[in-house]
Amino acid sequence: MEFLKEYGYTIEMKVRDYECDIQGVVNNANYQHYLEHARHEFLESIGVSFARLHEQGIDPMVSKITIEYKRPLRGGDRFVVGVNMVRKGAKLVFLQDIYNLANGAVAVKGEVDVVCLKDGRLTRGEMFDEIFSSYL
Repeated sequence: MEFLKEYGYTIEMKVRDYECDIQGVVNNANYQHYLEHARHEFLESIGVSFARLHEQGIDPMVSKITIEYKRPLRGGDRFVVGVNMVRKGAKLVFLQDIYNLANGAVAVKGEVDVVCLKDGRLTRGEMFDEIFSSYL
């Protein structure tokens, strides 16, 4: 799927049966889990550890999540989550999409705003520039 090259990071996953509701489709809350898992895997892949950041008094925190549900995934579906990020003011914004690998259809479009606390105080996001300088 050529369009996946548009993302800085992608990860493939599979829907587990217990993630589905009585209608046989993925329960809406699980899409947020998929997006979060993809962000954490991306950060780990570039050597960013939330535990180490926290030890330094740096705590990135989700401030807002917007999810557009396009087409449902079903039990056993294989899918890929694409991850990009941009800086918008004091926020780091993750732009994430979920695609069904069987047909390339967009299942979800997500936007996740993250702010950064330093020693418990909200920052202007300068830590994002330091941490992600080669990715922004």
